[in-house]
Amino acid sequence: MNHLVIAPLLLPLLTGIALILLRGSANPLRRTLSIASTLALIAVAVGLALESGSVQVYRLGDWPAPFGIVLVADRLAALMVVVTAVLAAAVLLHASRGSDRDGRYFHVLFQLQLFGLNGAFLTGDLFNLFVFFEVLLIASYGLLLHGGGARRTRAGLHYVVINLVGSTLFLFAVGTLYGVLGTLNMADLARQAAALAPADVGAVRAAGLLLFAVFALKAALAPLHLWLPGAYGHTSLPVAAMFAIMTKVGAYAILRVYSLVFGSDSGPAAGLLDPWLLPLALLTVVVGTIGVLASRRLAEQAAYLVVVSAGTLLTAFGIGGGAAIAAGIYYLAHTTFAAAALFLLADIIGRARGGMRDNLVAGATLPRAQLLGGLFLLVCVTVAGVPPLSGFIGKFLILQASVDTPWLVWVLGVLLVTSLFTIMALARSGSTLFFATDDRAVSAAAPRGTDLAGLAALIAAGIALVVFADPVYEFGSTAAAQLLQPDAYLAAVLPDEPPGAAR
Repeated sequence: MNHLVIAPLLLPLLTGIALILLRGSANPLRRTLSIASTLALIAVAVGLALESGSVQVYRLGDWPAPFGIVLVADRLAALMVVVTAVLAAAVLLHASRGSDRDGRYFHVLFQLQLFGLNGAFLTGDLFNLFVFFEVLLIASYGLLLHGGGARRTRAGLHYVVINLVGSTLFLFAVGTLYGVLGTLNMADLARQAAALAPADVGAVRAAGLLLFAVFALKAALAPLHLWLPGAYGHTSLPVAAMFAIMTKVGAYAILRVYSLVFGSDSGPAAGLLDPWLLPLALLTVVVGTIGVLASRRLAEQAAYLVVVSAGTLLTAFGIGGGAAIAAGIYYLAHTTFAAAALFLLADIIGRARGGMRDNLVAGATLPRAQLLGGLFLLVCVTVAGVPPLSGFIGKFLILQASVDTPWLVWVLGVLLVTSLFTIMALARSGSTLFFATDDRAVSAAAPRGTDLAGLAALIAAGIALVVFADPVYEFGSTAAAQLLQPDAYLAAVLPDEPPGAAR
């Protein structure tokens, strides 16, 4: 077994335990330990990605699947861990400038959320996917309320209630699948679904659609997206930046489960999402864009842009095929860094504007306006998908993948028109923040260079996606091939059973 597979779980878990023992607020020792652990996680994740050409399996306790718990690292899972680690390091650099002091256990909760996120990406078992969902959600409840406040508490309550409902439905779906198929190991589920008895088709398809509802809720797919703008728009902005990866967990789960368990080789259960995913994804892009246009705060605008990005990502997955999935994987990395960068920039601008914060109204002249304006332009060009940055490359790849599909006109029309409206909304925001001044308003202190470190790291990650666009896309293409041809995954997890075997 490759013990590197379990390292992305052990590292944040052990760090979180150590941080609990180091009692007190976010003192330099706790900050240093948290940041050092996250930087080490990047190295571990990159090492795992380099070995993901073949599917790596870790059997806890050396119990064979499907009876024991397994962790599985293929290219998609490894890439998700890399993206999470890079995002976490940038957010921690920003939060360590002072916002981590607003809550006593910020760094503990942050590391436990990393534990849950990495576990969700690496698990090979549907029930343990539920467990890791709950771990990251429990940590996110605490992070969402970080700093307190009436609006934050209200948004947090809605977030908790919605996710508790989702967790309950998840258990119903898992229980149904286990009752019918007798297993929850995803590789074993795939083999059992391929040999499904006609009498069990209805129950399995119903459980699959229930799972889709849960994952759609996590991914903020319309009409289940309404919780996200309030939660992301009213929490601490470094926390909102970290939450940029949360919707990707739902998208990842959709791609993983429905390519493996309900894929083209799944017999009567195949093609379960074909009538649903792409139309709902395009609807999500439209609804999110309307929210972007109507937003009154930069943070709220960033939250709706997360909804737009979730719809765009799931549009790629809904188109299907190797090229579309590879384009979606590239876009996933882009949009995670770009959305997080906009949240961090909203925090920096809000602090510089004093009492006006990030509200889209006239305020005092911003200190270091040329620097902040340049960063705003760079981030907005990336988010909106304007050439030559990574957003344009991601959307171009998605449009290119839709050329030979019946959905070409819809995909082309929705993505291009909503991109235009997004550019208009961001241009209006920039004009208000940087050119509409109120002589009665008083600005705050100018941001220091160290305050921009986290934002600079995310911008650098986005630029790296442009410079290394070809190898990143090739990596995504290989990941897509592993998903669409799961024989290697099944053989790695269940080496003693021939393909198509049913127990």
